Amino acid sequence: MTMIRKLEPEQVRDALAALPQWTHDAARGAISRSFVFADFGEAFAFMTRIALAAERADHHPEWFNVYNRVDMTLSTHDCQGLSQRDVHMAQLADRAFAAGER
Repeated sequence: MTMIRKLEPEQVRDALAALPQWTHDAARGAISRSFVFADFGEAFAFMTRIALAAERADHHPEWFNVYNRVDMTLSTHDCQGLSQRDVHMAQLADRAFAAGER
């Protein structure tokens, strides 16, 4: 089994610079973002696409959905903070949202 490494503070800074819509909760070791869609159907379709990718990656977001909004939080429990897995999942979610894959 490969050990998952926690990002160093400078790696977190660099990752957040490339993820401007995401906020960092240093105390929790997590990043979060809200996605807003036209309606519940688009929000649910987005969640379905991300859920399938998350299952393939074996890295699952914490999220909350109300009607047209999806709040997503990413953290890696195996390293007690942020890892490259969180950065990749955030990038995937941003690309899916920007491409209109909702």
